[in-house]
Amino acid sequence: MSSSLATDDPGDRPAERDRLTYGAVHLDVTDAARALPFWRDLVGLAEIARTGDAIHLGIDGRALIVLHPGAERGPVRGRSGLYHVAIHLPDEAEFARALARIAAARVPQAPTDHIFSKATYLSDPDGIQLELTLETPDRAGEITVGAGSVTIRDASGRLRGMTEPLDVREVLSHLRDDDLDRRLPIGTTVGHVHLHVADLEATRRFYTDTIGFVEHTFVPGIGFADLSAGGRFPHRFAFNVWQGEGAPQPPAGTAGLRFFELVVEPSRREAIRERLDSDGHPYELEGETLITRDPSANEVRLAERG
Repeated sequence: MSSSLATDDPGDRPAERDRLTYGAVHLDVTDAARALPFWRDLVGLAEIARTGDAIHLGIDGRALIVLHPGAERGPVRGRSGLYHVAIHLPDEAEFARALARIAAARVPQAPTDHIFSKATYLSDPDGIQLELTLETPDRAGEITVGAGSVTIRDASGRLRGMTEPLDVREVLSHLRDDDLDRRLPIGTTVGHVHLHVADLEATRRFYTDTIGFVEHTFVPGIGFADLSAGGRFPHRFAFNVWQGEGAPQPPAGTAGLRFFELVVEPSRREAIRERLDSDGHPYELEGETLITRDPSANEVRLAERG
């Protein structure tokens, strides 16, 4: 199976709109005093509010990450849950600023080129993984998906790897000033979530048939799948079985994912509710928010787009 990642001339037609977007990702952490310097000061999120023990961090009054202190231990191997959460930056200059700030703080990171995006990976003090991403779909051409492999050609037709070293010098050339303390700007979003799951096929059916993501890359041979949200960027939700088929949820008190929020049009949320009913899949309503769990017991909350 092959699929195009970029159109010849995106200006010829209106951009597709993602049918699902992310609200906040809620994380259990051990200690707020350790977590805040990472998520607020290093990553660059602003503290918006505190509700009880929860600390809401985000952009322009909109929460992207909510920290819940009180976990007893870091992430546990061999379990389902969060692989990483990805915060997407709006342009090359802000992506460069984020890389430079992390480098200046001497925090380990892994700059990576995915061709359709540029990224760097790092972990918070509990070991929760974060990806900072710049979407670059114009650099990508075509993906070919086999049962156990994925190949990608860039926009010039050159065969590329899905994961290559990032040209950090080129990235930093876009830095317009040396203000490394500036908070992340408007336009920053949670752009994708990547989960460890217990069953690849059951997860694919749940997030495509029930929730409404669109299958983009499904590679059982390497235990990985990637879904789009119907828009131009292909990588909106990913999952893998790299912690083992049948991996259970972490024990209570483990740092990591508490739940993540998806935002949809009211009609789509109602259609999701009807599909959950039809499948006999458990859910509950909390006001206008629909709360359910995927086949690996990862909690998903669906809110209506305002």
